[in-house]
Amino acid sequence: MNEQITHSGAWGIVLIVVALASWFLYRYFAPKTWKEWASAGVVHAFIIALYAEMYGFPLTIYLLVRFFGLDQADFNANLWSMLLGYGETGMVISMLLGYFLLFSGIGIFIEGWRELHRARQENRLVTDRLYGLVRHPQYTGLFIALFGEGVVHWPTFFSVALFPIIVIAYTLLARSEERKVMEQFGDEYSAYLKRVPMFIPRWGQWGKLLSIQSESPNERDQPPLSSDTKSSTKKNEDMKTEIKRD
Repeated sequence: MNEQITHSGAWGIVLIVVALASWFLYRYFAPKTWKEWASAGVVHAFIIALYAEMYGFPLTIYLLVRFFGLDQADFNANLWSMLLGYGETGMVISMLLGYFLLFSGIGIFIEGWRELHRARQENRLVTDRLYGLVRHPQYTGLFIALFGEGVVHWPTFFSVALFPIIVIAYTLLARSEERKVMEQFGDEYSAYLKRVPMFIPRWGQWGKLLSIQSESPNERDQPPLSSDTKSSTKKNEDMKTEIKRD
């Protein structure tokens, strides 16, 4: 196989991207228990394998060409575009879709982290905004980001194989975390478990999930209105309306 691969051999880019992604991973996940370290380790392996093939050497495509007779006509395209025969056009489509999922997932992840951080500072159970749609928005965002980058944009043997392992690992971790929260909040959290799904929003709520993570900082920092506050606000608005009429 003598073809020149335009996106290969950039090991400097591999080191930079892996270092940035690793910093982000351990900065926001901050693993402490062995379960958290094990789950983060699988994600870390996913990141290294993905970008080593994306910018270093495309091992998956090489093996498919070398041993399975994959067509070499569009060798510089990604795996999906090669398998489906869409060439560079298919690569651009999968790249744009993959980046959309990647950055949407990162946004959901960061916003979920912020909401949980505020709730812990106030020693309260967070059940609104993203946490009113899914119980673990950080993990939902992680899954969306990894699926977009490692399955849609640039699939490899390792990324496709590791993705379901990551989902299983964080499902087990989420259940372990829920048992601890149950001990702290009791019936309140038990009712929340029955009301809100774990990772996947109910049908029709995906748009709300994306809109919340893209809100401006001012909208994001506003605390949710209680029922008493909403009632008082409505009374004030009614009084203003009556005054204007008089």
